[in-house]
Amino acid sequence: MSDINRVAVIGCGTIGMSWASLFLAHGLEVQAYDPAPGREAPLRDFIAVATTSIGRPVPADTTALRWCMELEDAVGNVEFVQENGPDAEDAKRTLLAAIDRLTPAHSVIATSTSSQIRSAITADCRHPERHIVAHPFNPPHLVPLVEILGGADWAVERSTALYRRLGRHPIVMRREMRGHIANRLTSALWREALFILQEGGASVADIDDAVRYGPGLRWAIMGPYLTYHLAGGPGGIRHFLDHLLPGHVKRWAELGTPVLDADLEAKIVQGVLEALGDRSIADCMRARDAMLVALASLSSAADDAQDDLRGDA
Repeated sequence: MSDINRVAVIGCGTIGMSWASLFLAHGLEVQAYDPAPGREAPLRDFIAVATTSIGRPVPADTTALRWCMELEDAVGNVEFVQENGPDAEDAKRTLLAAIDRLTPAHSVIATSTSSQIRSAITADCRHPERHIVAHPFNPPHLVPLVEILGGADWAVERSTALYRRLGRHPIVMRREMRGHIANRLTSALWREALFILQEGGASVADIDDAVRYGPGLRWAIMGPYLTYHLAGGPGGIRHFLDHLLPGHVKRWAELGTPVLDADLEAKIVQGVLEALGDRSIADCMRARDAMLVALASLSSAADDAQDDLRGDA
């Protein structure tokens, strides 16, 4: 069980609001700070909706959330910091150094960075060993994955225990890689999606549907390695490598790199707007979130069933 009960959420944009909702939904005290004016009210409104969506409602006026006007006030007495500032190296480096100076020595400092290198953004910190990357997938109150990179073993262990307590699925990386795991995989897919669009191979809607109604369904069940293990039939992954991998090698040779010019940007924007039709961004977010809640429940039930089978074996 994690010994962390009071956390600071620094930066209350989309990711920060979601983290705050998750912490509050599981009974933690949250001290929130954002230098932008007028952020408290949107945060409280978001918390009320987000926590209700996961069946752990927290009212907007909860006293477990304390809004702080200064960074020092937010981090000065907490056991854990979840930082969600702008994802740029200079900004992260400055902010993390300030948090490091102001936070108790026993506290863990977690950055939600999706693309920065941990050793670079903690270079000005006096105690970089207590800093970890804790990269969520948006929105973190609904998507369980948290990619963790330490830091000292004790910081990684405390953080992993906390995220498990919150019902998350932490994965500890073995070394620094820009984009971690999931973003590197999604970036590869996104690059090819852009290339197909630029080359006139398919529309935005058809590319999205190809993922949604094809591999996306399998990826909600298992990752690429187990997927291809099953693709090998009775011979499993060995048969796949021997007989089906050559087809992948041929496709790899023809994967492209899009030219990010004004024409491609116009195609992306036009294609997305056409695919949306009359739906608003809010409509899409509500539909996405409802489906994520349903998928998470189904996945949890499937995991429990697998655990029961292992126990009976």
